[in-house]
Amino acid sequence: MKIFRSYQHPQLATHCALTIGNFDGVHRGHQAMLALLKNEARHRGVPSCAVTFEPHPRDYFAAFARKPELAPARIATLRDKLGELSHCGIDQCVILPFNAELAALSATAFIEDVLVKGLGARYVLVGDDFRFGFKRSGDYAMLNLAGERLGFDVARMNSYEVSNTRVSSSAVRDALAQGDMARVASLLGRPYSISGHVVHGRKLGRDLGFRTLNLRFSHWKPAASGIFAVRVHGLAEQPLTGVANLGIRPSIDPNDVNGGRVLLETHCLDWPASLGAEGAYGKIIRVELLHKLHDELKYDSLDSLKTGIAKDCIDARAFFAQPAATSLHIETTRQTTRDRI
Repeated sequence: MKIFRSYQHPQLATHCALTIGNFDGVHRGHQAMLALLKNEARHRGVPSCAVTFEPHPRDYFAAFARKPELAPARIATLRDKLGELSHCGIDQCVILPFNAELAALSATAFIEDVLVKGLGARYVLVGDDFRFGFKRSGDYAMLNLAGERLGFDVARMNSYEVSNTRVSSSAVRDALAQGDMARVASLLGRPYSISGHVVHGRKLGRDLGFRTLNLRFSHWKPAASGIFAVRVHGLAEQPLTGVANLGIRPSIDPNDVNGGRVLLETHCLDWPASLGAEGAYGKIIRVELLHKLHDELKYDSLDSLKTGIAKDCIDARAFFAQPAATSLHIETTRQTTRDRI
């Protein structure tokens, strides 16, 4: 998949079939829409294109209003969103920086300047609740009339349902907030995962006897948090079981080397001897969060923290000893190389 950070990039295809959205999580509703888009693009002999935004528009408006509580919890990092779009077979992705200029763009200007002149849209697929342009003034009806005038087809896809429930990013966020990882996997069509480069940390886990793999979650407000039984891809031929903490680590000094940022800290239950003590740094791994053990806890000492981690490891091993956890291996294997974006 080719990735562009402007709709005016000279290497963009002259014409395309496109869809527009935030695609946070790339859930099963997104996947159904992308599959339809690919089919329409193939019939027209043009590449498929996903147009998305960074930051999320609601992030931008929350910051503009100085009300961070209005920002949505983020399901996926940009890396993981792009990885899933690529996995769905999309030919190109255009990331539009959501800033004051884009926020002020009228719906008519968005159609004419971005979709037609910039992207050469021949087919535009949107969701049933799609709104766009300054103050969300544009809708499907307006887009359809513009298509008739400017020469591109417009289609609208109805909501996608699983077990009589509409699949949406909001539904995924709610399930993550509740720690219902089975529900999350049902909505996503895969286990929830986070990928990235393993970075150096304070190395406190090593001192406590629990070496960790640290991934930074770039957004300050992840949709999930807590302690999880996990599976790690990218370090060995087979995925490794582990226990992970996603959050701000309330027992640790907020002025540590990671500056109080959100981290995913993963301890592999059986560390591969071939990696050695330093062998994971810089590698790209993917961590699947399969089962939530509990919320983050604040321990009053390093000894109590060490005891807590040891118990989490015992509980994670007990989870993986269940037959249901073993069957997850068949459903969750996927090449980590797709994350090299």
